Amino acid sequence: MSNELDLVNIYSLLTPIAILMIVIETAYVLIKKKEYISFFEAVTNMGTAIGNQCVNLGVAFLVVWSFGYVYEYRFFTIPTTFWNFCLLLVAFDFFFYWFHRHGHAINILWAAHMPHHSSEEFNLFVGVRASITQRLFSFTYLWPLALMGFRPEAIYAASAVQLMIALWHHTRVIKKMGWYEIIFNSPAYHRVHHAINDKYLDKNFGEIFIIWDKMFGTYAKEEEEPIYGCLTPIQSCNPNKIYVQFWKALFIDMINTKSWWDKIRLWFMPLGWRPDDVKHIQRYRINEKTFVKYNVEVPTMKKVFLVVQVALGLYLMSSTINLNIPFTLVERLSLIFTLWLMIMSWGKLLESEKSYAKFEGIRLFLTMMTLYFVNQNHGSNSHLMLSMILVIATGLIQFIPAFKVVGREVALEQ
Repeated sequence: MSNELDLVNIYSLLTPIAILMIVIETAYVLIKKKEYISFFEAVTNMGTAIGNQCVNLGVAFLVVWSFGYVYEYRFFTIPTTFWNFCLLLVAFDFFFYWFHRHGHAINILWAAHMPHHSSEEFNLFVGVRASITQRLFSFTYLWPLALMGFRPEAIYAASAVQLMIALWHHTRVIKKMGWYEIIFNSPAYHRVHHAINDKYLDKNFGEIFIIWDKMFGTYAKEEEEPIYGCLTPIQSCNPNKIYVQFWKALFIDMINTKSWWDKIRLWFMPLGWRPDDVKHIQRYRINEKTFVKYNVEVPTMKKVFLVVQVALGLYLMSSTINLNIPFTLVERLSLIFTLWLMIMSWGKLLESEKSYAKFEGIRLFLTMMTLYFVNQNHGSNSHLMLSMILVIATGLIQFIPAFKVVGREVALEQ
């Protein structure tokens, strides 16, 4: 019998564990009446996570393909046994430390990383708040692992395990952890990392281990209460705006600067560097003293509707990214498109955009048509059939005036 790990089983185990962790934290916060989770932030974060998972299908292909080429020139051949996988996680975390550190120091890498930091809360929902570009950029730092002799599939699996280990760090429920924090990262350390307090900026970049920060001078312990978010706040529930916030800022500078050299180098310059001839274009910026938390009040019926929508979105996503279901490329892309419309719709509903009802009507029609034709091509797949029924039912119910979902304004407080 082979001693090599079944990497497919690793992925199948991680998703339900992540969902269970979020459910447990949410239940605890509700029971204890802690104000650690805002409904609008939770929905927004889940939306960005769904979009990210869909994009990661393409990233997985590119990583396995490109790392496969590097793997051909490996120094050693390292079997994927349990202990070798543990060794891989240590090496992975070391290289990721440098990506993470540079992600807070270089314009283009901050653009890829910023969406994860733009939440003004700190909980497990923030742990799944994701950028659609970070995973791809992070792997540009990890190719030496393939050269060492780790299989590309194992490296990609290690990224999933590392993300799962990092997920539980995103909580305010767990306080200091004593001896554990000598070597390993913890919620207290990661709260520091997400803070905009002056003394906490650019600290604690390790994901699994804190020893890298202690070795390379980026360590800080939690003392005063952290203030979470970014110095350039997004203040939006729209996943597209969250994904591209800093990309857009860099692109505007690139278009407006007259120097061709500046158009190229601004992407790779230290974070905050801008060409002299565009510095008059102001960017909204805060600090720990001027911070005012963004808030969206959501009426009860909208909460109920959105909880059902998020559950449905996760269910549909699980089928879409399941490579064991033999979708064609066109079918999979069509399903991803319907999921993207869904998370956009949540943002519009949360922000009470006037275009929501029209957009939602078009989204429901396109989603039902997509699910119907894909379902027909796969012999009435039970997952897709159930998704289609739920989309129709929940989609139409929201337009019934008695349910007060569509047409009711949401107060925005800032």
